[in-house]
Amino acid sequence: MSVKEKIFMARVADQAERYDDMVSFLTEVIKLKDEDLNTEERNLLSVGFKNLISGQRSAWKTVQAIEQNKKYSEYKDDCENYRKKIGDELAANCEKVINIIKEESLPKATEAEAKVFYLKMIGDYYRYTAEAATGDQLAAVTENALTYYNKANDAATSLKPYNSTRLGLSLNFSVFYYELKNDSAKACVIAEEALNGAKDEIDSMDNDEARDALSIIELLKENL
Repeated sequence: MSVKEKIFMARVADQAERYDDMVSFLTEVIKLKDEDLNTEERNLLSVGFKNLISGQRSAWKTVQAIEQNKKYSEYKDDCENYRKKIGDELAANCEKVINIIKEESLPKATEAEAKVFYLKMIGDYYRYTAEAATGDQLAAVTENALTYYNKANDAATSLKPYNSTRLGLSLNFSVFYYELKNDSAKACVIAEEALNGAKDEIDSMDNDEARDALSIIELLKENL
């Protein structure tokens, strides 16, 4: 199949909710192309990756809630083992995503926005891994997430403050500090700086930029 056909089949797999297949098609696209994915293709990749793990993230949280419910205390060990199984599957899929980005996507990124997009994504998937991790693994993936969010943040300085990729990074970086570092003050500083920077240049946006930026700005406000 050609690149065009694989991208079409990735969309078909998305509609069919076959996210393993969707990621496989898109990974083949990345390997076939000499240059980086375009913005539309990157967004498709992001959707495929996110949907690949969304069920596991949701399942892990559901089982955890049942495990912690005193009404089901006699099944606590069974639930714990099942939750760990789901957590292992989540970690494996996150590692798969991280490796694809590190080995295939990031080396081909030449534009600043693409680099920020991929570095942020690596940070995101370490953060998702951390949701179900404990002990040494939790410490390691938390540190890895911080490293890549910082790299993305450094790379984002060349982007406009209202750029949707830069704003999305600020949103997720603030969530990281709130959820994994238990540092609500730092989370608020990141969100406020992003909000203020975007507001200062909001009159410079075109309609598409404004629409994308304002939707993320609303999420940043909610986090505050």
